[in-house]
Amino acid sequence: MLNFTPFARPYFSAMLARRRQWADPAGTEQVQRRVLRNLLKTAAHTWVGKHYNFGQISHYEDYCTAVPAVEYEDIRPMVERMLLGEKDVLWPGACRRFAQSSGTSGGKSKYIPVTPEGLRDNHYRGGAEAVASYLGMNPQSRIFAGKGFILGGSFANELGSSISPGIRVGDLSANLIEAIPPMANFFRVPNKKTALLEDWKEKLPALAHAAIRENISNISGVPSWFLQVLRNVLELSGKSTIHQVWPGLEVFFHGGISFGPYREQYASITDPSRMHYVENYNASEGFFAVQETADNAQGMRLLLDAGVFYEFAPFSGGIATGAPLPAWKVEKGRTYALLISSCNGLWRYSPGDTVRVESTEPLRISVAGRTNSYINAFGEELMVWNADAALAAACRRTGARVANYTAAPVYADCRTKGRHQWFIEWTHRPDCGDEAFADVLDAELQAVNSDYQAKRVGNIFLGRLELTSVPRGTFDRWLASTGRLGGQRKVPRLCNDRRIAQAIEKFLKS
Repeated sequence: MLNFTPFARPYFSAMLARRRQWADPAGTEQVQRRVLRNLLKTAAHTWVGKHYNFGQISHYEDYCTAVPAVEYEDIRPMVERMLLGEKDVLWPGACRRFAQSSGTSGGKSKYIPVTPEGLRDNHYRGGAEAVASYLGMNPQSRIFAGKGFILGGSFANELGSSISPGIRVGDLSANLIEAIPPMANFFRVPNKKTALLEDWKEKLPALAHAAIRENISNISGVPSWFLQVLRNVLELSGKSTIHQVWPGLEVFFHGGISFGPYREQYASITDPSRMHYVENYNASEGFFAVQETADNAQGMRLLLDAGVFYEFAPFSGGIATGAPLPAWKVEKGRTYALLISSCNGLWRYSPGDTVRVESTEPLRISVAGRTNSYINAFGEELMVWNADAALAAACRRTGARVANYTAAPVYADCRTKGRHQWFIEWTHRPDCGDEAFADVLDAELQAVNSDYQAKRVGNIFLGRLELTSVPRGTFDRWLASTGRLGGQRKVPRLCNDRRIAQAIEKFLKS
């Protein structure tokens, strides 16, 4: 295949140059105010625009006074109207695509509008920005000398005839693949029919067969799911490393969950000297940030001119602790709950993520966890990034490899102290045994979280964590039993109560 990288590089270099316009707080304010003005003007004649008088709002200060911050349950009735085909509700026109995502207390699933503007100005634009960052970091790249292997979901959903004819509801990745511009299909595998298969037992081997004889230069997907696909490719090919199958493979664009617990597993099946890893912050609600430094220690660059206006609510102890701030007023080192207003019709909407500001010039963030994915049952304020970092360190120390995990609190009774319970599914169990691994993991948690360490001092307030090893495939089978098995469905890492833990325990007994 001809190497198109030199021809494509000027287009992506222009993207990097444009970022310099918002490299400081003044530039951030200028571009974000412009984004908000354009969003409000576009949606002024929608139901939500008339309800909140978007046409009379010209400044951010007026916007945050007039429009309340919302979560999905607040907008579910409006989304349901859109699913029935009603026009001009949250965004102009009729929305024909929706991304199905894990639900809330009000329903098993959320359905996030995927508008044409959302696809063009945000999701596809974000993918291009990720490539631009990668090319900027790697001048010798030949990424367009091969094809991209993209792991997609499907349009499986449980809405049936309750939605208007012609409306597509499924994983975000399924929407992205189905709507992708035709030219892009020359640079990606598998074909749409294979990519959108619903049955993962059929789909996993089909993906491996579709890609094994192609010249793959880049892969994109959720780390836990792609690991299974790559192992299928190795099994089918009889090779020991993936670079023996695809010599030109150079980069994995990943997101959705932390890569830390999987890094060593990828290193064991690739040639590390030829492999790069680029993290993206992309969700059903939007494509928000891209990695632009080699080690990602400085966080991901927030995409400030891609159809999304951002707000940041100070977050501590599992709750928001102050009024939301615009992007130009955030402080380095602080953790915030994210709010977005975007070209998919979400207004001051919380996607449920918390982010940590790593720098303000330029504005870079890292994903700290979920607003509802943490454990603070004993004042320990354990966030997902703490758990991921501690688990990765414990695996390095013990030679263990983890396929999946979740953790929850266990409350004290008359005989035992309060503690955390970790359910872990192993790819390779620790050589030292489960109990020794639990000691190491507990120590690593104390090393990354001072609140957890303080509660563990003297074993007085919080007991050492409890480790429950589960059989291979447990989490996939459990997700399947809930109807949430798929390329973008993820096991909740931390839960501040025992709902998930009890569901896993019940599933194991059954």
